[in-house]
Amino acid sequence: MNYRHQYHAGNFADVWKHALLLPIIRGLQRKEKGFLFLDTHAGRGKYDLRQSLRGDSLERKPEFPDGIGRLWREENLPGAIGEYVWLVKDFNARFGGGSDAAEFYPGSPWLAQMSLREQDRLAACELHEEEFAALKYEFEYEKRASVHPLDGYKAIRAMLPPMEKRALVLIDPPYEAQNEFAQLTDAVLEGLRRMPAATFVVWYPLTERARSDAFLATFAEAGMPPSLVAEVAIAGDGSSLKMRGCGLLVVNPPWKIQADLQPLVEYLGEKLQQQPGGGGRLRWLVPER
Repeated sequence: MNYRHQYHAGNFADVWKHALLLPIIRGLQRKEKGFLFLDTHAGRGKYDLRQSLRGDSLERKPEFPDGIGRLWREENLPGAIGEYVWLVKDFNARFGGGSDAAEFYPGSPWLAQMSLREQDRLAACELHEEEFAALKYEFEYEKRASVHPLDGYKAIRAMLPPMEKRALVLIDPPYEAQNEFAQLTDAVLEGLRRMPAATFVVWYPLTERARSDAFLATFAEAGMPPSLVAEVAIAGDGSSLKMRGCGLLVVNPPWKIQADLQPLVEYLGEKLQQQPGGGGRLRWLVPER
């Protein structure tokens, strides 16, 4: 794996993913019974945004100012976005960051860990040796959390169904492999065969290469349970940006989650826009029956 999320941490895609993930977690927590949060491609857990100013050797333009940076000083943020920014600020302060700007950013496993209850449990998987070592160090003393040097797709087979009989699975791969979408589709369908009621949240990029429309069509034609799609474009179709947006596919979303997500999608769709023609959209890929 050549991808290093360090250089992209806290960007618009992280904001979209994490700000919408939080109300999904809260939606599952409307029930008292605990659940497993399985992060299949967890990364290193904590990101020092100051290090994103440089690549391997050259200075580079950081991405977080157009992501979490756009929300840092905002007041009266709608719904779960306010809680998300509060969690990021709390995490930043915990590791020595100042209040003026974000310096440390939580990856998905840390965001989940800060949001889970005593009865909930985190399992974070990371196959890359260096990233896994950092992740293991981060969670060495954390209760209700385990870290595994596993291929994330195989982890779905290995860990579902969990002892809690409830699960939220986050799949956020680097999309480096030529057959990434095929692997992802097979893994979700296998997970649903093992645990039909599990909730899956799949992050995907909006790029020409990504073939996201074909990916979503495959899911829609596979007899899936109810599934929501939340997409943000930071620029229009004619933009020269390499990645002009991203999306979340939410399979088996919590009850009434559409009402929770809609105002967030509208707000972030406008707030994260970098060029004309962008915006946020929430729709049913497979409607509720």
